[in-house]
Parts: sequence; C-alpha cells; structure tokens
Amino acid sequence: MSRVWHYSPHDEFLVRQLSRDLRIAPLTAQVLISRGLTTAESANTFLNSRLNDLERPEMLPGAAEAAERIVAAVRAGRKITIYGDYDVDGVTSTAILWHCLRLSDATVEYYIPSRLEEGYGLNCDALRKLHEDDPQQLVVTVDCGIASVKEAALAKELGLELIITDHHQYGEELPAAACLVHPRLPGFPPSFGDLCGAGVALKLAWAISAVMNDGRKASPRMRNYLTSAVGLAAIGTVADVVPLRGENRIIVRYGLASLAEKAGIGLQALMDISKIERGATLDAEDIGFAIAPRINAAGRLGQARLAVELLTTDDQARADRLAAWLDELNKNRRTVERRIFKEAKEQLAEMPGQEEAAAVVLASTEWHAGVIGIVASRVAEFCEKPAILIAMNAAEGIGQGSARSWAGFDLYTGLSSCSEMLLTCGGHHAAAGMKIEAGRLEEFREAFSQYVAENQSETGSAADLTIDAEVRLSDCTRQAVLELDRLGPFGCENPRPLFAATQCELAEKPRTMGEGDRHLSLQLKQFGTKMRAVAFGRGEWASQIEQADGPIAVTFAPGINRFRGYEKVELQLKDWQPQSALTASPG
Repeated sequence: MSRVWHYSPHDEFLVRQLSRDLRIAPLTAQVLISRGLTTAESANTFLNSRLNDLERPEMLPGAAEAAERIVAAVRAGRKITIYGDYDVDGVTSTAILWHCLRLSDATVEYYIPSRLEEGYGLNCDALRKLHEDDPQQLVVTVDCGIASVKEAALAKELGLELIITDHHQYGEELPAAACLVHPRLPGFPPSFGDLCGAGVALKLAWAISAVMNDGRKASPRMRNYLTSAVGLAAIGTVADVVPLRGENRIIVRYGLASLAEKAGIGLQALMDISKIERGATLDAEDIGFAIAPRINAAGRLGQARLAVELLTTDDQARADRLAAWLDELNKNRRTVERRIFKEAKEQLAEMPGQEEAAAVVLASTEWHAGVIGIVASRVAEFCEKPAILIAMNAAEGIGQGSARSWAGFDLYTGLSSCSEMLLTCGGHHAAAGMKIEAGRLEEFREAFSQYVAENQSETGSAADLTIDAEVRLSDCTRQAVLELDRLGPFGCENPRPLFAATQCELAEKPRTMGEGDRHLSLQLKQFGTKMRAVAFGRGEWASQIEQADGPIAVTFAPGINRFRGYEKVELQLKDWQPQSALTASPG
C-alpha cells in the first residue's frame, strides 16, 4: 500500500518564539508544536515533568480502601496471595506488590495461572485450591479480574476475601469483590485512565506504604523501595503498549533512570544477559526489544512463575540461572514465532477474497497458543488491518485466539459485538483474547470482518505518516538528536520525531542483515552529508531501493546508536519513495 506523508504545519513565527522562550533548537520547537504543545508553559511542563507530579495514590479509585484492607491483614498475621497474570505487565505487577508486602513483614505468596492450561485471569479451580489451603487468607489480583464476575461470586460464596486490581475493560456487571481498584471505575474522574496493571500496582504499593506509616508519608525505607519499583512499573508500562503520556510518561521516564541506577539482583542479571551495559542510559526500546521479550517468553511458554521468581530473588546464583533460562526460552519463542508467521502468510495467500476483507482471522491446530499474540501483531502490520490468530485444539474442538488492532480499531468492542459466537473474550482496545468452538470459526470470521468494515475509522490510515518537519541530513547532529531525546521516552502515542529528507542518494549498495535477511542497512548521502539508516523487518526494500531510478525521498526517526562507549547518529527508516513519485499531503 502506498503511504501518504502528512507534513505538520510550519509556523515560523511560533517556532522562533518557542525556541527563544525555552532556549531550545528550532527543530525541537517545531516538533513540540506539531504535537500540540504550542505555549511555553505546556511545552515546559512536558519537557520537565517530575516524579513528584504523579497524583497521590488515594486518588486512584479503590486504592485507599484496598490499602487499608491489606494493612489490616498484614497486622492480623494473615497470609496474602497475589494472583497475577502471566504477561510482562502481570509479572512486574506481582513483583512490585510482593516486594512491598515483604518489606511490610507480611506473609506473602503469589499465584500465576498457566497460560496454556488455565488461561487468562481468575479461574474457579484456582480459587477453590487457595481457599482449601488457607480459608483465612487475602487474595489480591494484579492486572486481571475486573471481568471475573462468576469467579468473584465464588470467592464470596467461599468466604475468601478478594481484592481485584486491574486496568482492562470491564463488562456491564462489575465483580462482587470485597474491593475493586481500577483507573476507570464508574463514578470516578478518569485521571488515571491510561495506567497499566503495573502502574496500578505501583499506586497501591504507595498507598500501602503510607498506611503502614499510620497514614503519613511512606517511611524512608519504603520511599527507597518505591523509587526502585518505578523501574518495574516502567517495564510493565512499555510492554503493555499503553499511551506514553501523562502519568505513564513520568513512570517510564524515571523508571528508566531507576533501572540504570538501582536494578535488583534478578533484574540486573536479566539486563546483563540482554547485553545492556551497566550504568548505560536506557530508553524504552531497551525494554521493548530486550527486557520485556525475555520476561514474556516465560509466560508464553508456560513458565511465568520463573519470571516472577527472577524479579523477587535475592540469590545471585539463582538469578543468573533464571536469567539464562529466560534467554533460552526467548530464543525458542523466536523460532516458533517465525514458523507461525510463515504459515500465516501462506494461509493468507490461499484464502480467496482476503485482500478485500476488513480483518484477518486465521486458525491452525499446529500453532502454539502462547506465541500467537506476537504473530498477530506482525500479521496486523503486514496486512494493515486488525488480525486474530487462533490456536485450535483438535481434541477439544476449541480454539484460543489472540487479537491485535490496527489503525486504532477498538478490539474489545469488536469482539463483544460477536460475543454470542464466542466462549469467552476480554482485553482492551489494542489487544484482546478469546475462545471459540471450531464449528463457529467461519461464522465468526465473517461477522467480525463485517463489524470492522462498518466501524473502522475513515479518518486516515495507520499506514499514513505524520511528519514533524522536513530536514537536511546535516541537521541531524548528535547534539540535535540528544535534545530531541528530551521529548521521550518514546512509544505508544508519543513516537520518536519523524522527519523527511528529499534528494537523497545511495552512498553504497543497500544490504540486508539479521536472521533471514529480515532487516535493511543503507548508507545515504545528501549535499555532502553521509549517514547510516536501518529499517527493521524491511529487508525486501534492499533490491527495490537499488533499482530506483534517480534520487529518493526518505522518512526516518533519528536516534543515537550507543555501542561500547561510542555514540553515533543513526536513522531508523520508516518509508521511502522515488523522488519522482513522492506522495505527500500538506497536513
């Protein structure tokens, strides 16, 4: 699909004014303006946000009551079980709350359901087992439970005190737990609407720390813990792909610094094996491409408890072994992922009418249920439409599916519209899961695609690019890029600044790199300036660019490539067009 380049309007007077008022480069000022930060006050708040700007935890719906109940249980000597989810957000949420409770001298354990055997969220068998083990214990969920109406009713029937903390979309009926902690509970202002499970867990830990200190501020010991827990919350926030704005941006910004300065034993072992240099400046990409996939691999392949143990152990030898094991699991996951993606593309090629369909729904009895979510993301990007991959269990006749959005489509609402065809469904607008009987697959595929076609936004395509400014390659100096980095951390709804450069030529033949020649490496030159550009997952561009007739135009996000103490500007190529065929829009 041809991508349209939308250039942000350029107000030269406003750029000069903001540049002067904030003492920043005009290029940085232009990017801020293109993102709606047009006044010195709003731009300064964005650039200089502080950890103290986080809202007090008692403002989070349900957090104050939950903290009181948890502290009462600690003081009564009752066991507390943290019931977590198996993804990165759930694992980091579990670790955050576990550390807080251990520092509060609580008797605390954690329970992580098996992704492959128990599925997502609370389940009745697990609650019965927990009640059987200790009917007096308190169960606190993290990153799950808000849609578990039946399970909460069972806990109440058993007399098992249950606190649910979550951030996912809830249904028409809320679960009847002893207490609910959720950023978007009905009747409360949506101040924390974008928090992930780890962000909610961080707020709850903060509230617990204050209550443990008789309602005053957290003790110095707990304050030290909370500043390190921001690092775990940052990992969950980036991995769960929630918007990096407001509170989330503050959490990730200061969490990255915390990871560099005071990572725990297990987390440091994981960073070491991920080849992240000790003391080096981290960015969100280090989490997204190095730390999170290794934690996620454990849950995807049924070993999520090992990831929690890694983040909670104080045994160095055990941490090193666990980190090595997670690294090996991640390598296995990548192998399985490549195979499924290849098979998914083969299915697509054989399905009549798929190009016209508004969504992709694929299924196979040969796919691993723990890996299909990652592949669904790749399929959605490959096809530029919402995608659902389903791992069918041939013996049971039931499929477990993972869905990923495209172009802002609300997956939760889409799946809910087809709920009568599904056994279960849940999640949020960008990612969701479901179960379906094999016999209803075709019916669901048609209904879901029809719903997407009728409800997908027509206000532009996710394939279109919004460009902050047109520049020369010579404008992308190390100093300029370092100043632009102040706009980070970058991620969902706060992408790296995107620039366009025209009249570029090849300084040498394009080449591919990485496993299976998946990635592209270029040497570009423009008006005497030469720079390296890379395009991840775009190895097929190498031959196309080489065959282009004349200069090319490129869009890219500049960054700093840090390696063994050396820093060099590198361009992350997002798109290219022959200069003669440039397709652009003024806004």
